[in-house]
Formats: sequence, structure tokens, C-alpha cells
Amino acid sequence: MRIRDIDLGEKPVVLAPMEDVTDQAFRVLCKEFGASMVYSEFVSADALIRNVGRQFEKMRVDDSERPVAIQIYGRDVPTMVEAAKIVESEAHPDILDINFGCPVKKIAGKGAGSGMLRSPELLLEITSEVVKAVNIPVTVKTRLGWDVPTMYDASATIPGAPKGRPFIVELAERLQDCGISALTIHGRTRSQMYQGEADWTLIGEVKNNPNMHIPIIGNGDICTGEDVENAFYKYGVDAVMIGRATFGQPWLFRDVRSYLDTGKHDDSMTLDWKMDVLKDQVRKSVAYSLREDNELKERKRTELGGIIHVRRHLANCPLFKGIPDFRQTRIKILRAETQEELFTLLDEAKEKIISHL
Repeated sequence: MRIRDIDLGEKPVVLAPMEDVTDQAFRVLCKEFGASMVYSEFVSADALIRNVGRQFEKMRVDDSERPVAIQIYGRDVPTMVEAAKIVESEAHPDILDINFGCPVKKIAGKGAGSGMLRSPELLLEITSEVVKAVNIPVTVKTRLGWDVPTMYDASATIPGAPKGRPFIVELAERLQDCGISALTIHGRTRSQMYQGEADWTLIGEVKNNPNMHIPIIGNGDICTGEDVENAFYKYGVDAVMIGRATFGQPWLFRDVRSYLDTGKHDDSMTLDWKMDVLKDQVRKSVAYSLREDNELKERKRTELGGIIHVRRHLANCPLFKGIPDFRQTRIKILRAETQEELFTLLDEAKEKIISHL
């Protein structure tokens, strides 16, 4: 599969953009373990052009994680165009992705992210102008629609759409006409948030639409190699994106790749090996946090900055699920302030896992 001139190989599996999750340390590890492409956290176009918060830090790219996409979100044309130009000139990503899918209230409720699905004409105008503004490939990540009624009737919100045609099928064609190089679809509406099961049938309908010529990436409820294989063979997508299932286990990509290539899961990843990976993630998170980069105008940060970012990953690691009386250890992980504290807690967690086996 290719996104313009970027070759992602056969049956690519990519890391989804997730706020407070896909920081640089995590992306580097996911790429190391077989992710075909990785995405940044969400970058606010408005905050970026005003140099507010940690937007430039989110855009920091290491060559070891390429190909990498930086994702931006916003709600008006001039801001998104200016932000896109900044991303291209300052961060030099391989791909610029537009977020029309985030369902959280603080973003969608203000008209950005999946909130744009209520204003498809503006969504399309933003896309078209961003594509014109940069030289790198522009892609889009979105959802099936705002809610169930619009999901099945594009004519209710998109002028000129045939009556009764699924919203995402019509929107996908219009986005392709804007010049995007690939489209990622999460199989839920905004109203569903992350509830219920993702509907892959409409993702498959977009992919099998003879009018579509760009790669279609499917996303939603992908947790195992079996899920990925099913997505490729049943729905015909060009790539599969994994999101929440990667929390606390960047090695998931290695297992998925093994399953796709051999039909077997990778049983060589021992508990000791996985715990070492988690410690490596802590080290990387601290190292990237301490590093200064004047070109990206980053603020100087302390070790605690890296610890805060990695704690969520560790607390949600699937290795710890089902361990009796693990709640207090999880709370301690979320409150730890140094690398040494986290390493001690990880060693304790390992012993609890072993005793529970």
C-alpha cells in the first residue's frame, strides 16, 4: 500500500493518533515493534499559531519513527491552513493528517474534530484549502457521521447528495475530490463515542465503492492479529489502524505482524522481556522530556514531565489486569514522580504477576 510516494508495505498496520498516548517515546517503540506508520497526538491549530501550550513538543519527530503523520484539528479555514504550513515547515512530517473524528466534548463540542461532521461543507472547504497549502500528502481521519440519522442519509446534511445514501460513502467521495491521499474511518458515529461495536460494514462499503481510488484505512475495535486479518479479508481495507488496544503494550504490533505473516502469535515475548520494554519506555519518555530543541521552541522540562506522560501507559498495561489487590499498586504508579519509583513499582508488579500465575 502506498500513500502517494510513501510505501507502507503489504497489509500495513498503523498506530492511531491518541491524545496523551502517542507521545514520541511510545511512537518510537511502536515503530520498533512493527507499526507501519505512527501518528502524533492531536495538535490544536489555534494553539499552534498562537504558540500556546505544548503543541510544538507534540510535533517533534525522530527519524527512527518515520513514516510519521502529524495530526491537526481546528474549526476554520485560515487557522487550519496556517497551522498546516507551520507543521510542514517546522516538523517535516511525512504526512499531515486532519482530525475530523475526535468525539470528546472539549473538541467536538466546539465544532472541531468530529464536530465538523455537522458542518460538512466547511469540513470540505478546510480539507481542500489545506491540501493546496502544503506539499506533503494530506490525509483525513473521521467517523461514520454525527449520529445514526445522518449516518444513513447524506442528503440531510450534504447539499447535492443522493437521498438515502450513507453519509460516510458520500463524504468519502467528496474528500477524495478535495485531493486527500488516504482516508481513515472509525466505525462509529460521534454520538456513539466508544460505546457499542464498531460498524465495519460501512467502512467496507466505502472501500468497495468503485468511485474511490485512494487508500482506505479501517479503525475501531481492533485488538488482536485475528481482528486485523479479518479486517483485511472481510472488508478489503488497505490498512488497519489500532488505537486503544495499544495502551501499555507497544509490543502488540510485533504480535500482530507475526500473526499476519505466519498465522501464529509471537510466543517469544516473555514476561521479563515485556517488563524490560516498559522500563525502556520510561527511559525514553524521560530522555525526550529532558531534551531541548530550540528549533521547535520547546520549553525546558524536567524528569517529572516524562514520568507524568508515561504513567498512564503503565497503569493501563494489560499485563496487570486480573491481578488481585492490584489497585493500590496502580494508584502508586499514577502518583510516582521519579524513574526509580516507577522501576520499583514495575518490579513489584512483576512479582505479583508471577505469584498470580
